[in-house]
Amino acid sequence: MVASPALVSAEPTWVPAEKDYQLALIDGKLVCQNPKGKQLASVPKWLKDSELAQQLSTVNEWLARHDAECRESVELWMMRSLPVPREILAAVWADPTWRNLLENLVVCAVDKQELNQDESGFLKDIDKKKGVGVIDLDGESQWITTPTVAIPHPILLTDLTDYRELIVELNFEQPLDQLFRQTWEPTEEQQTQTRIDLFQNGKFEQLNHALGLCRRLGYRVRGGSATCAVWEQGQLTEARYWIGGEYPEAETWTGDLVFTDERERTMPIKDVGPVAFSEGVRMAAAIYAKRVVDEDNDED
Repeated sequence: MVASPALVSAEPTWVPAEKDYQLALIDGKLVCQNPKGKQLASVPKWLKDSELAQQLSTVNEWLARHDAECRESVELWMMRSLPVPREILAAVWADPTWRNLLENLVVCAVDKQELNQDESGFLKDIDKKKGVGVIDLDGESQWITTPTVAIPHPILLTDLTDYRELIVELNFEQPLDQLFRQTWEPTEEQQTQTRIDLFQNGKFEQLNHALGLCRRLGYRVRGGSATCAVWEQGQLTEARYWIGGEYPEAETWTGDLVFTDERERTMPIKDVGPVAFSEGVRMAAAIYAKRVVDEDNDED
């Protein structure tokens, strides 16, 4: 199914309905105008139950699924820094949903399966013949002509600070969290260890609260741990952050963050890839931040 460009454009397109009313989709919501052209606070029941309204609602549901699927794909490309053929980007570029997610992301050339950050910039255009059009760190327009490009995870960008400064200067927006995604690198001390203890003893009044938080943040829970799996350089690494294994209604306290390999063996931190480490710590920090903080009794 291909969505009509009019239905996903910034300006709403009003579709004639019964009794001279009009319907449109605005920000994923069905709205209507009366015969005088006034937009109503809600759609009358008789109009909401009409065949046209049902058709628009079906389109709206498809657009929401389409957006979620596109977002998942682009985020997967970034999380794995996967080489993406230019032909694929050119094929999806005409779709407003894909374009909205891709435009202004930092992309770089891929040479012999390696990231070439000397050829990189903010994605602004794709042409089948010219290549991938970018704005580089000098503010100049360039074309990347390699057969494949990648959307690097920010921890891999050597010029991350410069890109962050430039995107603010140029007033570009990124619908996908790339440049301002929080990143983490292991300290020298952590590289000699097998676990991270920075996020221990985070209290939740109920394990249910921690479980609900993990669902909202998009993390799966298995065996009492919030998990985040990352494929990096052909290897699967899973971050596991203990949130508790007691009754759902019982109090719980967080524990250590560890990383496991494909055989579920705990890995030394020094062997954990930069993306897996960063994403694992990001997960633990986000959960720990929502812990119950007891107010200290100040003494005068």
